[in-house]
Amino acid sequence: MTDQPRKVLDDERFRLLVEAVVDYAIYMIDPQGIVTSWNAWARRFKGYQEAEILGAHFSCFYTAEDRAAGLPQRALHTALTEGRFEGEGWRVRKDGTRFWCHVVIDPIRDSSGQLLGYAKITRDLTERKIAEETLKQSEQQFRLLVQSVTDYALYMLDPEGRVSSWNLGAQRIKGYLPQEIIGAHFSRFYSEQDRAAGEPERALQTALREGRFEKQGVRVRKDGTQFQAHVIIDPIRSDSGQLLGFAKVTRDISEAVQAQQELERAREALFQAQKLQAIGQLSGGIAHDFNNLLTVILGNLELARKRIDDPSRLARLLDNAALGAERGVSLTQRMLAFARRQELKSEPVDLPHLVKNLSGLLRSSLGPQVTILNRLPEALPTVLADVNQLELALLNLATNARDAMPGGGTIELRAELGDRAQAASIDLPHEHYVRLSVIDSGEGMDEQTLASAADPFFTTKGVGKGTGLGLSMVHGLAEQLGGRLILKSRKGQGTTAELWLPLATQAMRVAPPPPEIEVKQQPLCVLVVDDDSLVLTSTTLLLEDLGHQVLCAVSGVQALQRFQEYPAIDLMITDMAMPQMDGGQLASAVRLLRPDLPIILASGYTQRVEGLAATLPRVPKPYTQLQLIEALAQALAPASADLKEGPADAGTPATAG
Repeated sequence: MTDQPRKVLDDERFRLLVEAVVDYAIYMIDPQGIVTSWNAWARRFKGYQEAEILGAHFSCFYTAEDRAAGLPQRALHTALTEGRFEGEGWRVRKDGTRFWCHVVIDPIRDSSGQLLGYAKITRDLTERKIAEETLKQSEQQFRLLVQSVTDYALYMLDPEGRVSSWNLGAQRIKGYLPQEIIGAHFSRFYSEQDRAAGEPERALQTALREGRFEKQGVRVRKDGTQFQAHVIIDPIRSDSGQLLGFAKVTRDISEAVQAQQELERAREALFQAQKLQAIGQLSGGIAHDFNNLLTVILGNLELARKRIDDPSRLARLLDNAALGAERGVSLTQRMLAFARRQELKSEPVDLPHLVKNLSGLLRSSLGPQVTILNRLPEALPTVLADVNQLELALLNLATNARDAMPGGGTIELRAELGDRAQAASIDLPHEHYVRLSVIDSGEGMDEQTLASAADPFFTTKGVGKGTGLGLSMVHGLAEQLGGRLILKSRKGQGTTAELWLPLATQAMRVAPPPPEIEVKQQPLCVLVVDDDSLVLTSTTLLLEDLGHQVLCAVSGVQALQRFQEYPAIDLMITDMAMPQMDGGQLASAVRLLRPDLPIILASGYTQRVEGLAATLPRVPKPYTQLQLIEALAQALAPASADLKEGPADAGTPATAG
């Protein structure tokens, strides 16, 4: 085959090859840029038929802006001078729509170097361009989103842990401007102790090993202040798995942690309050029943002592039994104090004067190994308290302090003014207080012991050496007075017991001492009402021993029946706490039948009563024969008639049987 037919065959093969290409528009332009050939794919995505485009200048594919800028001529010049032009840009189809394409222009020369024209290859990359633009827009939106977040610190770290990006949330939470922190190592946000312990490095290693690091901890702001943070660190890798850095999310959870802690404290306080309330109700109930038993025991012992002629061994036995019963009375008083059901005689109390009068008893009770320091200023305002109960509380606190110093030591009594704002951790009903402190130099208590110290029946003393009700009694007394008992202690550093006592107001009226009452001698017909048969019997014996006639009733209903049966009843003594009809309700019903009848309430513990019951004379359980005599005299005194004309304040504390 000659060279000419072979060349024709090669040209035909090349033309068929170009026509077969479907992904590229391949065509020729002459040295002036005129289109001289046009393949099938060029027809498809540019829209021109061969007859329409051959002879046209290739600049018709450019946008008007690019033509005005001379881009077509510049492309040919670059191809001619540099041997090739390659670039991307917008082009225009026949119908005017635009597409993004990749363009390559190569100059074509003959064997002598003469320019014959240009080969132009164009590929439609519109879909890729749209995807890139979408991705770019998405990345921009994400970047704007990250930058605008202020509740979270969102930033990047390089593989070594240096900060490489910084959002507004990071700036707000941590206090650094981007120019101040980018390039710095993220360990700057950790405390010195955490850095020394290797916490920053451990966080990155955990993220690399487990794919994620998440933890709560303390972090440090630019100004040195610390905050509670929730931190997440995720490693960022390329498609090939190469580590590019870390994404770090930090949230300031200080308020949430504080709120959770306050909630836990509130739950614990509620639990303690419910526990103490339940134990208090139990203690009050036990003390009530115990008081009834002690009333019987003391009454019978008193009558038995009066009936023996030989004041010898039997008298001593009775005296010992009476002393044991008196100790039972003291125990019930402590239980009632804890349950806040004891009857208090609240009055203005001069604390320096009270402590001064008590100092001799304290020294003799605590022994020579204990030094007592009185730091109470003389100018303290008076507090509202029951003198006897407050003295007992101080003795209890001082005795506990002595027991905490087996080798001796110092007890300091201190008092100072305080107010509700200074006791933010406790809820106080009044505004102003005196804080009476008993401070010892003893062994102190650990946290667990301190938390249980005021619980009823809790004691660290040996078996038989303590009831566990001393601090409970002080706690109950303080609560009943409208104050608080606060214990502060650390192991090996002693204990401080603070008794917060409300100030006595100027408007408070102090009741004058009761006048001397002459006991009425003539026999009476007395109705005794109590749901406890033993108490009924004991009280009956005590009254009969005084020469009185006694009628008994075990309920309010039966008592009302007694008035129908025995109109000559001179006086009624009724228990306060009885089922169905209590003593106050019975007294009101009796007054409708007998308006002038003297009535005495027998009480075992304090409760708030209203109306008539608040004005009636009372005798505390357990009572002695002398206390019954005094109650009878008070009830029969002419002044008692005035009480029923002007009822006392409805909130006056009374007592229940």
